[in-house]
Amino acid sequence: MESTRVDRWLWAVRLTKTRPDAAAACRGGHVRINDRPAKPATMVVAGDEVRVRVDGVTRVVEVVRTIQKRVGAADAATCLIDRTPAPTPEAAIPVARRDRGAGRPTKRERRVLDRLRGSAPDKRVAPSGK
Repeated sequence: MESTRVDRWLWAVRLTKTRPDAAAACRGGHVRINDRPAKPATMVVAGDEVRVRVDGVTRVVEVVRTIQKRVGAADAATCLIDRTPAPTPEAAIPVARRDRGAGRPTKRERRVLDRLRGSAPDKRVAPSGK
């Protein structure tokens, strides 16, 4: 087996959950093979570089072996080399979230959240009425 459709390969190596998801990613312009936009029926061969954006994350992988049917996770991992760059440190910063049902934040909690987000509240001084 020397080549296979890119939508089948993305699904077979578990980069997308379903084959229709892989086809939709291709139609939406989220898949590129060797820096060219790919349609679902575009053929992929060993040595190709595939860039796919799934769930907001861009993955860069190199095709080592082409498969058409979904196989076990260990076998699927041998079909590609992941060349995705490490995420930037800014992406690893946790977002401040409140527990569900905790109600509105108090004034003190709001100030703490504003400090975490890096945005200070506006402290405008009212103009004097002279």
